[in-house]
Amino acid sequence: MNSLAVDVLRLLTARGETLAVAESLTGGLVAAEVTAVAGASKVFRGSVTAYATDLKRDVLGVDGTLLAARGAVDPQVAAQMAAGVRKALGADWGLATTGVAGPEPQDGQPVGTVFVAVDGPFEEASGEFGGGKVAALRLNGDRAEIRRESVRSVLALLLKELASEQIGNERAQDTEQNGG
Repeated sequence: MNSLAVDVLRLLTARGETLAVAESLTGGLVAAEVTAVAGASKVFRGSVTAYATDLKRDVLGVDGTLLAARGAVDPQVAAQMAAGVRKALGADWGLATTGVAGPEPQDGQPVGTVFVAVDGPFEEASGEFGGGKVAALRLNGDRAEIRRESVRSVLALLLKELASEQIGNERAQDTEQNGG
């Protein structure tokens, strides 16, 4: 799994961008994975482990009405957590994990229901920046396996976004160089 963190940090370092993490079910495992890589301090701003629902609202700025209506295990909650930690810690990119690792269901969601999110300086078709991406996961396994796969999945989601933006920028530069 560490190779994902290495790749993420390499791309963020090359871009001169920073990362912050908001975690619920992973309880700090994403931050631990990132900071296990030498040189992480160049890009990693910090993390918030918001296990309690009120912390998601009060620290990360997740909408209280949304939390009351749907609970903490929700794609919009994940998106707001990622945006909230990005803003709170002053990072270019924010990651978030929320879900049910077990052993019991939570908020009406079965064990293995996980949402991971990334928020960053996405360039949309309109040329505006902002917005986030959320992935819904249905994971099998015990509590440790679900948490481990959640870490892998959120890092993979960020890596995919960073790599696609890198390719998009290279294409734009190539077009300019070739008179396009």
